[in-house]
Amino acid sequence: MTDHRPKQLPLSLPHEAALGRADFLVGEANEDAAAFVDAWPDWPASVVLLIGPSGSGKSHLARAFSEKSNAPIVLASELAGNDPTKLVGRGALVVEDADDPALDEAALFHVLNAARGRGASVLITAHSVPTDWGLSLPDLLSRLRAAQPAILGPPDDDLLRRVLVKLFADRQMEFDAGLIDFLLRRMDRSFAAANALVDALDRESLARGRRITKAMAAELLAPGSADDPDV
Repeated sequence: MTDHRPKQLPLSLPHEAALGRADFLVGEANEDAAAFVDAWPDWPASVVLLIGPSGSGKSHLARAFSEKSNAPIVLASELAGNDPTKLVGRGALVVEDADDPALDEAALFHVLNAARGRGASVLITAHSVPTDWGLSLPDLLSRLRAAQPAILGPPDDDLLRRVLVKLFADRQMEFDAGLIDFLLRRMDRSFAAANALVDALDRESLARGRRITKAMAAELLAPGSADDPDV
C-alpha cells in the first residue's frame, strides 16, 4: 500500500564513508586492482593505471594507496602549474581522473618524467584506457601504453550484495529483512547504481521518517510498483 503520509523535508546531512584499505570489499571484479595496491612498492612497473567505471572503487583504492605510500593526491585537471619534481618528491603520487578533458597533457608527461628520474611510483585513475582519451601528445600516449593496467570490472552478485550492506552501514541506515536480495533482483548491475540507489533510499527514508522497506524501494525503482508480489 502506498504511504500517503506527508513527507518531511530531508536534511542533507553528511555521512562518513569508510575508505580505509580494510574497508575495500574485494571480489572477482576488483581483486587484481586491489592486489596492486597491496603489493606496492613491489610493482612490475613504476606507473599503474587504475581503470574502471564510476563508482567502481577507484578513488577508494587510490586513497588506500595514498595512505600506504604517503603519496599526495592531485586531480589530473590541476596538474598544470605544479612543480612535477615536488609532486613526486615523497616517492609516490596519485593522479585522479586522467581522462578528464581538462587534462594538461604536457603537465602529466612532465610528472611521469620526474617520477622516472626519481624512481617514484605513480597511480593513475581513469574510466577508460589511454587510447580512448583523445590524447594529442604521442610521447605521453607511448609512456601510458607502457604502464601496468589494473582493471576494475562490473560486480557479481556476491560483491554487489556486500557493497550494498557497506553503503547502508556507512549511513547507519535501518532496513527490513530481505531488502538486499529484493534490490539485487531489480537494480542495475553496477557500483554507480548501488551508490545512487542507497542515496535515494536514504533521502526517502528521512523524508518519511521511517525505516527502509521493500515497498519504499519498489516505488523508487519503478513508480507505481507497490503491487509487486515480493513486497
